[in-house]
Parts: sequence; structure tokens; C-alpha cells
Amino acid sequence: MPEITFLGHAGFMLGEEGKETLIFDPFISDNPQASVKIDDLKADFILVSHGHFDHLGDAYKIAEKSGATIISTAEIAGQAGEKGLNSHPQHLGGRHHFPFGSVKLTLAFHGSGIPGGHACGFVVDYYGKNIYFAGDTALFGDMKLIGELDPLDLALLPIGDNFTMGIDDAVVAASFLKAKTVIPYHYNTWPPIEADPEEFKKKVEQKTDSSCVVVAPGSSYKF
Repeated sequence: MPEITFLGHAGFMLGEEGKETLIFDPFISDNPQASVKIDDLKADFILVSHGHFDHLGDAYKIAEKSGATIISTAEIAGQAGEKGLNSHPQHLGGRHHFPFGSVKLTLAFHGSGIPGGHACGFVVDYYGKNIYFAGDTALFGDMKLIGELDPLDLALLPIGDNFTMGIDDAVVAASFLKAKTVIPYHYNTWPPIEADPEEFKKKVEQKTDSSCVVVAPGSSYKF
């Protein structure tokens, strides 16, 4: 059974015993919510949604240490390659198959954090389970298509407002995506993104057919 661990802020680790480990947006250093140390993280693949410091974070350090392949937009993957790291470039709408399944890059309406780039989200097929990681994004109508094209077991959504969707927009996103389970992130790291995940959970379960699980930094959820 796959397990997803919340690393704090927007970072997640996905894995299952004996199978590949994936890390999303590993911002560990200087992260007030960080639940692990960089030296404790090992990964086979690192997915980076965009180049802002709190998402690209420590991806290059972890990749250098563990030999992980960075999966991201062509611009970030190219930058990683220039640093001598393993990388696989993709772009919006593209899917590629990996030993664990596949990764499709989705739209994300947000700054890229790297010249000429785009922010993205990911739909990951991990041994038959579909996980959507939204990255940093505003609400957008084509989220409906994400869940229609790849029925979702799990959706990871930002709720902190100011830089991304707030709670109410993220609830609408959950209604579009129709994932079995939703987990919130990108909240309470700093004052501008303070939000109550329990309010989000209540509204998701009142207004959608999805369940919502609030996962504390350092804790895990099996699905």
C-alpha cells in the first residue's frame, strides 16, 4: 500500500516498501515546518513544480547525494543537467513512463521562478494509484479535465491563499477533481499564508464527495 509523508510546507514523499521513492518540492533548509533533515532523505525521483526557493528548495542537494532523477519542466531539468545531475525534462500536457508508472505535467497558474519557464503540477501514476500534486496554483476551470482524464485516488492542494488558492477556491478545486481523498498543504509556514486546515476539511466533506485528511508535518497517510 503506498504511503505519502508530508515533509512540511509543500514537500511530500511518496513510496512503498521495495519500490521507488518519489519526493515532491523538497524545501527543507530554512523551512519552519521541516520534519526531516536533508541527510535523512533519499529518493529515486524528485519532482519539482517550479523554481521558487520554497519548492525547488533542496532538490539539487538531495539529487546530488542520492543520485535521484529530477523530473520537471525543460528549464529546471536543463538547469539540473548543467549541474551534472540526472534529470528528465517534460512540459505541460506531456506524459512519460517510468519504472513506477508515469508522470504527466499539468497546468499551474503561478510564477515559474526561472527565466522562460512555466510552473506546473503533476499527475503521477504510482503502481496504479493516481496522485495529483497541484504545485502552487490559482483555481482554474480545466481542473475538471484533470480528474476526468485520470481518475484520482489522491489530490494534494495548496490552501494558504495570498500566493495560491485559499480555502474556498481549493474546495471548488476539490469539487472539480473528484479525488477519493484530498490533503491540504502550503499553509501556516509564514503569517501571509495562515489558514485552518480543519476548516478546509469540513468544507470539502460538506460540499464534495471527497474525504479530506489533514496530515501534520512528519506524519504519513497510506492509501
